[in-house]
Amino acid sequence: MTNSTVIKIYKNIKKFRLEKGYSQAKFAELTNLSEDYISLIENGKRTPSIKRLCIIAEVLGIEPYKLLK
Repeated sequence: MTNSTVIKIYKNIKKFRLEKGYSQAKFAELTNLSEDYISLIENGKRTPSIKRLCIIAEVLGIEPYKLLK
């Protein structure tokens, strides 16, 4: 993925998470990922796999492609 794509992903994950009113802790619980991992994604220090992006999108109630817009 290009750097701009990664930036869009982490910004959108945080944006949609906040729109849903989820804390990082609650979001981590719902996605079955660690809170530290969620933080690393949102800070652009980790890039989630396609599988994890799909899980994240499902929990957020959106189609996965919306994380790339």
